[in-house]
Amino acid sequence: MEQTIHILVVDDEPDIRRILHIMLEHQGYRVHEAINGRRAVEYIRENPDTDLILMDIMMPELGGVEASREIRSISSAPILFLTAKSQERDMLQAYQSGGDDYLVKPFSSAELLMRVESLLRRYRVYKGKINGKILRQDIVLDEENRRVLRDGAAVELTETEFSILQYLAAQKGKVVSVNDIYENVWHEKYMPASNNTVMVHIVNLRKKLERNPAEPRLIRTVWGKGYQID
Repeated sequence: MEQTIHILVVDDEPDIRRILHIMLEHQGYRVHEAINGRRAVEYIRENPDTDLILMDIMMPELGGVEASREIRSISSAPILFLTAKSQERDMLQAYQSGGDDYLVKPFSSAELLMRVESLLRRYRVYKGKINGKILRQDIVLDEENRRVLRDGAAVELTETEFSILQYLAAQKGKVVSVNDIYENVWHEKYMPASNNTVMVHIVNLRKKLERNPAEPRLIRTVWGKGYQID
C-alpha cells in the first residue's frame, strides 16, 4: 500500500490556503494548514514526520524565514517558500534560513506541482541510496539515517544540503559542474539563475562542515569548472 504524503501549507491568506489545499489534495496528498509561522512550528513539533512544507514569508506573529529557522531544529522536511518577495536578498535569506526552494507569486499550478514533486522525490525516493562514506577524518556521511556527523556529533542539514553533499560524495575525486549539481539534485533544467541557488547552498554547507569556511577543505571550488570533494 502506498504511503500517504503529508504536506503543511502555511499562509495567513485563507483563499490561498484553500486553493493550495484543493490543488494538492487533488493530487492525492494529505494537506494540513497553518495560519502563520508560529502555528507551523507548533504543528511540526507535534508532527515531525511531515513530508513537505509550503511556506509564505510575510505573516503575522512569526514570518516564514523565522519559522524556517525554528523548524530546522526539529525537522529536515523540505521547505518550499511561496512568496511575492522577488528580490535576490529575500531569496538568499530564505535559503539561509533552511529553505530548499523558492517560488515567486503569482505562479502556475503546473510549476508549483513540478516543484512539489521534485522536492518530494528527493526527500522520499532518494533516501539511503548511497552507502555510508567517510568524507574526511572528521566528517562521516550516514546514509541510513540521512545525516552527517562531524567529530561524532550530528550536524543539522536541510534536505537539499544533504542531497548536494550526497551527490558530490558519489562523484568523489571528480569536478562536478554547477549545471550537473542543479539538474541531479533539483531534477530541473539548469538556468543561469540556478547558479546562485547552488552557490548559496554550498556556502551554507561550508559554514556547517568546515572549520574555516573561508578556506574550505571538504568541498573545494575549482574555478570555472565547479566543485569537488577529494
